[in-house]
Amino acid sequence: MYVVWGIYLKKVELESLIKSFILFFVSQSLLLGTLFFFEYTKEIKSLDESLFNEMRVCSYDLRCDNFSIDFVPKDKFEVYKLYKDEDGLSGYFSIGASQKNSMKIHYNKKDYEQDILSIQKDLALKLFIVLVIIILLSIVFSFYTLSPLRNALKMTEEFIKDILHDFNTPLSTLRLNVSMLKTEIGENKKISRIENTVQNILNLQSNLRSYLSNHALQKERFDIKEFLQERVSLLEKNYKQVRFILEVSSVQVELNRDSFGRIVDNILSNAAKYNKQNGEVKIVLEDNKLIISDTGKGIKNPKRVFERFYKEQDRGIGIGLHIVKKLCDEMGIEISVESEVGKGSIFTLVL
Repeated sequence: MYVVWGIYLKKVELESLIKSFILFFVSQSLLLGTLFFFEYTKEIKSLDESLFNEMRVCSYDLRCDNFSIDFVPKDKFEVYKLYKDEDGLSGYFSIGASQKNSMKIHYNKKDYEQDILSIQKDLALKLFIVLVIIILLSIVFSFYTLSPLRNALKMTEEFIKDILHDFNTPLSTLRLNVSMLKTEIGENKKISRIENTVQNILNLQSNLRSYLSNHALQKERFDIKEFLQERVSLLEKNYKQVRFILEVSSVQVELNRDSFGRIVDNILSNAAKYNKQNGEVKIVLEDNKLIISDTGKGIKNPKRVFERFYKEQDRGIGIGLHIVKKLCDEMGIEISVESEVGKGSIFTLVL
């Protein structure tokens, strides 16, 4: 979750807001830049025409306060035409019946540059004012386009929450009946499969609730060693054939405890569930990196492991690690995985 002008936004909403703002602002700025370029060109042309008209009047009354006058051979320059060079602007005009010379009226380069600078300052001020207006319009436009997305996300979340709530009754009934069957007929492979399936649904339900709760902003400080010891002790009871090795020193971290617990539980349970008999799960903290490695089956396509519904085993539905990635993104945790089939996998969390 992110806060923008007092509004709480999810990562996807913030991304949509930024992209909408950039799209609108850049498109309008390019259009504005084009218009101001043509306006600048027009202003320069208008300045040149105005100066040339003043030169023409000067050639008649010789009242040339802003210009200097000189005489040049007539055959060198075309009369009644404005010339620009490194010294400034010059206009050439005929002198009565003279066949040899023309009158040169010159406008100093320094004065001409001052006139151009004045035009640039005026246009720059106008451009700044219009850009501020475009920025405000871009913000309004971005929030306006974000509104349907927020409504759709809200409706989807409410729908998922309702479904999760409705799961409680049938799941409770299933667990009660399975417990009664075990009492009547004892341990059975089919009953074990039903229990595993129910547990998978419960884990999925718990993961979804955690993700929908949007706890990423509610951070707290806690000792990561004590935290991991708690998570491992719970898993050791269910996976007695796997040895958990914890090499973590006491370090205070500031994270959302519940969401981080979901991330660690998912990775550790997968590491134990798909491990070999008498295998190992090793947890190491190096600086700000939490590394969880196992000696399990490994993953054929590590790059796809965070995709929704992607799975390589019959167990599960392929959404656990997808939720892990989403939670990591929300909390600003960088997660990566390396794996080799038959040797195991290594998950790295940059906290």
